[in-house]
Amino acid sequence: MKCAILGGGGFIGSAIADRLLQCGHAVRIFDRPRIEPYRQFGPDERMEWVSGDFSSDHDVRSAIRDVDVVLHLVSTTLPKNSNEDPVYDVQTNLIGTLRLLDAMVDHGIRRIIFISSGGTVYGTPQYLPMDEVHPTDPLVSYGITKLAIEKYLRLFERMHGIRAITLRVSNPYGERQRIETAQGAVGVFLHRALCAKPVEIWGDGSVTRDYIHVQDVAEAFARALEYAGPEHVFNIGSGSGTSLNELLGMLEHALGKPVERNYLPGRPFDVPASVLNNELALRELGWAPSISLQEGILRTVNWMKARPST
Repeated sequence: MKCAILGGGGFIGSAIADRLLQCGHAVRIFDRPRIEPYRQFGPDERMEWVSGDFSSDHDVRSAIRDVDVVLHLVSTTLPKNSNEDPVYDVQTNLIGTLRLLDAMVDHGIRRIIFISSGGTVYGTPQYLPMDEVHPTDPLVSYGITKLAIEKYLRLFERMHGIRAITLRVSNPYGERQRIETAQGAVGVFLHRALCAKPVEIWGDGSVTRDYIHVQDVAEAFARALEYAGPEHVFNIGSGSGTSLNELLGMLEHALGKPVERNYLPGRPFDVPASVLNNELALRELGWAPSISLQEGILRTVNWMKARPST
């Protein structure tokens, strides 16, 4: 199968690309011009690297030409900053996705897998762990936009027969996580600890999240690529919650030293707990996480220690 991964040069996209190449698929990565290939690809790997702008209709149409499926990972915002400019969030993410879907219709592409946000689309939990039918009431524009894209995917499926699978991923972490964007507690905390800087915690450390290793996320995408069942939306998470204080304890154990902590006032958009029920993915995709948080943290520590900049 020939796959176009939009945003495939980043943290999650690169893990997915590697997994799909291992499965024997042909992969075309589309990412921003300043993003360099994350590794050297072997002569037997069917890989193309295409640079362009997701907001350019021409660039997107060129990127998806002659492919069988599109994996949509592009996001121009983060949960923590999306409320600062919701217009930008909508213009760059929602409108860009609608242009992508129009291009798919014109090119005759009938399958797309979209990465949504299990950590933001549900909002404040009414029960835990949250399953796919839990009410959706996002507290940030990032989650609202993700949810709107999910709805448009279903619309285009009804109108044009595009088969859409949405994976609501919890809190991914692991190797190649981008530290410079301050995205992801595991990566940010580890980076600061390795640089002998205090870790900043918003609130009292009781905020609980569902952490999933990036290789488990990649495996979920590989399973979704082959899925032909009736479901459209899947939670991709560990199914268990870890507080920030517990996470720091695990990091200290992995590092073999204490980590200085700086507690700051809590943020209004941080829900107290977010844990995903992953039973549907197990039943329909045959997917379950295989990497424990302890093992994943050790892998991430080893990777960060090996980075020249650390």
